[in-house]
Amino acid sequence: MSHYIDPDRAQFEAFKGLDRDQPIEMLNLVKFRDTAAYPEDHALAGTGLTGAEAYKNYGRETAPIIARLGAGIVWRGNWQATLIGPGDEVWDEMFIARYPTAHAFLEMVTDPEYRKAVVHRQAAVETSRLIRTSPAKGGASFG
Repeated sequence: MSHYIDPDRAQFEAFKGLDRDQPIEMLNLVKFRDTAAYPEDHALAGTGLTGAEAYKNYGRETAPIIARLGAGIVWRGNWQATLIGPGDEVWDEMFIARYPTAHAFLEMVTDPEYRKAVVHRQAAVETSRLIRTSPAKGGASFG
């Protein structure tokens, strides 16, 4: 399984090039490290926290920022099995976060408090997928 924790420059630039004035929904698929990998100079380095515990720290510290921006989790699920796709992609955390606009998402990731909290995510995550989508109507059929 490839390791994707932070966006690369080209992906982030492509994201910023899309319409910023519409609501967006971000599909998050996250696989945790067995043991969190904090930087050596971080207060939690060497404490033996699991990736899941470090991710809870990330969630707790970012919740007020998300609320202030008018964002929230609109769907959360628990992985059970992969029917189509790579068998080694097993996800510990799966959710969709809705932001009122892409501006709100960009405001979040540049917020000084968020930038301090993201160390928990980086310590927690072995690999992840973060996929921007635009909200669409559901229905009774595929396609």
